[in-house]
Amino acid sequence: MKAYFLLVLTAIFYAGNLIVGKPVTAEIPPITLSFFRYIIAAVVILPLGYKEWKNNRSLWIREWKAILALSVTGLVLFNIFVYSALNHTTSINAGIVEASTPIFTLILSFLLFGEKFNRKQMLGVFISLFGVFFVITKGSLEVILNLQFNIGDLIMLLAMVTWAFYSMFIKQHIWKFPAYGALLVMSVAAIVMFLPLLLIEMEGMKHIDWSGSIILGLLYLGIFPSLIALIAYNKGVQEIGPNRASIFLNLVPVFTMIGAVVFLQEALTIVQIVGAVFVIIGVIVTNRSKTKATEV
Repeated sequence: MKAYFLLVLTAIFYAGNLIVGKPVTAEIPPITLSFFRYIIAAVVILPLGYKEWKNNRSLWIREWKAILALSVTGLVLFNIFVYSALNHTTSINAGIVEASTPIFTLILSFLLFGEKFNRKQMLGVFISLFGVFFVITKGSLEVILNLQFNIGDLIMLLAMVTWAFYSMFIKQHIWKFPAYGALLVMSVAAIVMFLPLLLIEMEGMKHIDWSGSIILGLLYLGIFPSLIALIAYNKGVQEIGPNRASIFLNLVPVFTMIGAVVFLQEALTIVQIVGAVFVIIGVIVTNRSKTKATEV
């Protein structure tokens, strides 16, 4: 029950990233927001990660390529894409697209590493991608024929592809590193990479209104989805395994829908509900198939 509780919290905090991120991105440009997010994350994780960093200095130097790959995909590009997308699309749409991450991971594993998937997994891929396509096109044939897609939804797709790469790098490398030390090193690496990119948003930074609500939102983004959700998810995986734990991420669009309607007054449409159902069913079909294959 403790593992289930932690995994539900993880889904809530990830949904909160999209809900809180929506109004914050309206005030703070995406790169600047991502930069400050990981400044906060690094400060919070420092007391827990400093000793692990200090005791494993040679490890960080030896595995610098893995750290760089994890930071670029999961911390830098992913967050820039997500917060850029929220400037153009709803939190609900972003949550639905985010739920399709396991599908993109499966596709990339097939294309890059030749990993095979069975008929059930293929069915799950098509069901989930149909759901995403349904949401992006608003279920409209006119949108498809005229190619009038929402740029925010397309950017969110890029974010999911980036996160799929991050997931593959996690699978390959994260076992090498102590948990808190890795989070600290990755956060610092991300901050260094954000510094030159901030030049792109110098003009936008001048117009930020640092109100109390914006600062509180920034603190939430820097602490909860950046650190606590990740730690909770890792502990949940340790307890019940990655296949069962990943199913809980299907709750992200559900909590995003609830939060966006309650806090952001976003309108929930039948197209979004239908699309979300297809995405979640597709991911469940795929994960169940993977679990059975693992058990065999």
